[in-house]
Amino acid sequence: MTQAFDDAGKYGRDFLESGFESIAAVTRDAQAISGEASNYAKQVFETGTAAAEKLLSAKSIEKVIEIQTAYAKEAYEGFIAESSRMSQLYADLAKDACRPFESLVAKAK
Repeated sequence: MTQAFDDAGKYGRDFLESGFESIAAVTRDAQAISGEASNYAKQVFETGTAAAEKLLSAKSIEKVIEIQTAYAKEAYEGFIAESSRMSQLYADLAKDACRPFESLVAKAK
């Protein structure tokens, strides 16, 4: 009977330790996501500002269309690339959050 209590206590400690490791991983990955989002927002602002400046200096409607088309293409490609990076960061967050519990699940089998 005492062995069962000892085993339950050890399992509880292991579970708690895994929980702390998981929280640390989520915090670390959330900071990476936040930093990436901040960098992307800065990049979008700078790109948009540069495009607006070019538009203001355009001398013809053809030039305006050319500038706007180039900006739209750049913005779209940047968004697709950023979406891919963010998807990977969120997938990493999920994996890192679960990883500390893998050994507990393996022990329970």
